[in-house]
Amino acid sequence: MSNGFATTDARLPAYARLRDTLTARIAAGDWTPDQPIPSEARLAREFDVSVGTVRKAVDGLVREGLLERRQGSGTYMRAPSFNATLFRFFPVRDGDGAPLSIPQSQMILRSRAEAPAEAAEALGTGEVIKIVRLRSLSDQPVLFEEIYIPRARFAGFEELPDTAFGPLLYPTYFEHFGVLVKRATDEVSFGRASDAVAQKLRVQTGDPLAVIRRTAFDVEDKPVEWRIASGSAEGFRYRSEIN
Repeated sequence: MSNGFATTDARLPAYARLRDTLTARIAAGDWTPDQPIPSEARLAREFDVSVGTVRKAVDGLVREGLLERRQGSGTYMRAPSFNATLFRFFPVRDGDGAPLSIPQSQMILRSRAEAPAEAAEALGTGEVIKIVRLRSLSDQPVLFEEIYIPRARFAGFEELPDTAFGPLLYPTYFEHFGVLVKRATDEVSFGRASDAVAQKLRVQTGDPLAVIRRTAFDVEDKPVEWRIASGSAEGFRYRSEIN
């Protein structure tokens, strides 16, 4: 069959190959969250498959959270969700006991660098852009972060104006480089504050820290970011639900 499928395993059923092809087009930035993807009938003609095959492929991407159906207006790429913030580990509260929820970010460094071994192993490359930033809630330092992103995927990141950055980096990855973070894994450990980190977090050198190592992946499950974030262990919280 002649069609526009991306290079996928021909042994897969047509709907699975189409699903992978649509995923690749989402990753390439062919559509935006405010633009509907082509109709099922149009995709069926384009890929020379049945409408039922298209519907099955799209259903799979809806279940995976990459697409969403909007009643009466079509199917859209789901706007990236950035709720998996590291602040959930540090529920800082104000003087009245209310949670502080509006983060501020201070970008300390953005430059080309050679990745440390752990970051290079996670990303599959040592050629990275290093980001150092301090994140605060109501001017109270909470997280000190060192972040590494592959230079090849984020060429020019270090030259972006400061106005390109908000409190979260993932929207910037998507808006400027077409890199959509789909998932991330966090590994939690504990350590002690060095002089430099203690100064940034306003704690004492040697104070206990919670240390979170995160690897973030794009829609094709390729690693696009590795970071190590440190915060005072005194305010650390962890919750897990097992069903």
